[in-house]
Amino acid sequence: MTVSEPPRPRAEALAGLGLADHAAALAQGTISSVAAVRAALDRIEAAQPSLNAFRIVRREKALSEAADADRQLAAGTRLPLLGVPIAVKDDTDIAGEPTAFGCGGSFAPKTTDAESVRRLRAAGAVIVGKTNTCELGQWPFTSAAAFGHTRNPWAADRTPGGSSGGSAAAVTAGLVPAALGSDGAGSIRIPASWTNLVGIKPQRGRISTWPHAEAFYGLTVNGPLARTVADAALLLDVAAGPHSGDLHTPTPISATDAVGRDPGKLRIALSLRTPFTATRTALDPEVAAAVRRIGDTLRMLGHTVTVADLHYGLLIGASFLPRSLAGIRAVHRNMPCAEVDPRTLANARFGTLLDGPALLAARKAEPFLHKRIGSFFRDYDLVLAPTTATPPPRAEDIDGIGVHATNNLITAACPYTWPWNVLGWPSVNVPAGFTDAGLPVGAQLMGTASTEPLLISVATQLESELHWERERPNPWWESR
Repeated sequence: MTVSEPPRPRAEALAGLGLADHAAALAQGTISSVAAVRAALDRIEAAQPSLNAFRIVRREKALSEAADADRQLAAGTRLPLLGVPIAVKDDTDIAGEPTAFGCGGSFAPKTTDAESVRRLRAAGAVIVGKTNTCELGQWPFTSAAAFGHTRNPWAADRTPGGSSGGSAAAVTAGLVPAALGSDGAGSIRIPASWTNLVGIKPQRGRISTWPHAEAFYGLTVNGPLARTVADAALLLDVAAGPHSGDLHTPTPISATDAVGRDPGKLRIALSLRTPFTATRTALDPEVAAAVRRIGDTLRMLGHTVTVADLHYGLLIGASFLPRSLAGIRAVHRNMPCAEVDPRTLANARFGTLLDGPALLAARKAEPFLHKRIGSFFRDYDLVLAPTTATPPPRAEDIDGIGVHATNNLITAACPYTWPWNVLGWPSVNVPAGFTDAGLPVGAQLMGTASTEPLLISVATQLESELHWERERPNPWWESR
């Protein structure tokens, strides 16, 4: 009697598999890593002319790494992501590849993996490429002269958000099951909200930013984008951990253990209030309604949800700008060959003015902000707020406008996320449904220091009721 091999799924079916599903299928032998990685690469190649999610595709290297993963699987090795194809954002170093960070120009290949990439490789992941990001991660659009526009899988004329828009587009379109992004003012949460994904901005230092001891003076963290909370938690756990040179090393947590855990009956503040900005902002009624529906679902789940506006104050904005603009100046200074937009040069010049007493004062203000905003959490366990003020704008809206108009555009669309970067605390975007025009919007769950497990538990409850992972865009990029 012969034993037949388990049926292997067709290549197109692999696009529907999540991160954990990929890992399980590989461990069970129902797919090979070479097949999974080749299918991902083929999807990327087919989508690239229209979706434009990737800056670098590592076809030959990734297939070689996949063949090695298959040998390890055949030998009985089991690792969390052994043989699974994933992507990282093009602000993250991969040995042998340049890191352009959205800029034009010629860049030497990096000689060492970033710590997050090292950890992904140690878990067995096969990194198929680096995803597009805007210049130095400045804007909630993913476009630049160097590569054009990355498109939103839900609507070809819309941006997927930024600056981790390439990662979000790649996951939403099923090119890869999950991807890493980075978030310095909402750059994971914003594209997650505009592409119907779960995006986790972890506690500062949860995922190392090495070779940088900290990124953008503590504003920027790395984090996962995935269709489900469980997949995002898995990627977070795999990538998390310190490098000896890191400035921030929070106490370890297990994100995966929080998936499905009962968080108890929580006191949740529903806050639609916009943090102060110098630009006039207005919350789109459809976004507001979507966030309120998330609040209704949380009430149905047994939580107490109270409309209670969080007052951010003026100091938090004064703390953000020096760190952000001085960060742009520092990164730009370290990329002398970069070809950039005039708006990037202007921001770098502003950063030079703020890189001094203003930056020092901004850093010194953080403990006070922790205390003042933390006092709000004496009465509430977490905050529910919009992730963005509007649905995704048109991709070309950012083209051909000056610094002032750009600031007005991005602030009006995305005024909600940046305060949590100043605080360094975790926040999770959850999909909140769609507008009448079929555009995704999101809501963010916001907690205090190292509350990722609580936020993940609540996000899992919402997912079990709303099943956003079942919603998939029409694959227009396959027919162009």
